[in-house]
Amino acid sequence: MNWANRLTILRIILTPVFITTVLYKRLDIALIVFTLAAVTDALDGYIARTRKEKTRFGAIMDPIADKMLIGSAFISFSMVTGLPVYLKMPVYVPMIVISRDVIILLGAVILYLLSGGLDIKPSIVGKITTFFQMLTIILILVKFVYSSWIWNMAMVLTVVSGLDYIRIFSRQINEKL
Repeated sequence: MNWANRLTILRIILTPVFITTVLYKRLDIALIVFTLAAVTDALDGYIARTRKEKTRFGAIMDPIADKMLIGSAFISFSMVTGLPVYLKMPVYVPMIVISRDVIILLGAVILYLLSGGLDIKPSIVGKITTFFQMLTIILILVKFVYSSWIWNMAMVLTVVSGLDYIRIFSRQINEKL
């Protein structure tokens, strides 16, 4: 197993650790764990590209690891009781994030069923959205004063990204029909 895939697996392993630190309200540790996980996201792709070690496993698991980490963070911040006010998110925030992820998953499944294969590359809008979602979580954990403004901007990007993936999937599905 190459280093890029190990970093992706590490991000998956760090996700329940992050959730646990939030549940126990150890937000200082949650910040460290989430930041480490976010760094693994940046590094795994860089390592895979520069060392020419791109794998099918990495192409599939990297976005899944991102969705697990980001989704669990937004769910935790909206559902866990007793968190500081600056961490409490409205329920619509994780609903938007999860809805986008479900749209991406359904589009991928439909494409796979129609073509017997799958070759979906992350869009630039999707990459910017993932970066902004991770930045939002980090800024919330460092108690950034304008956190609600930041997460609302991240949600706008999330919706735009979801619409972009719908456009991409629609085009690819029409080509397969």
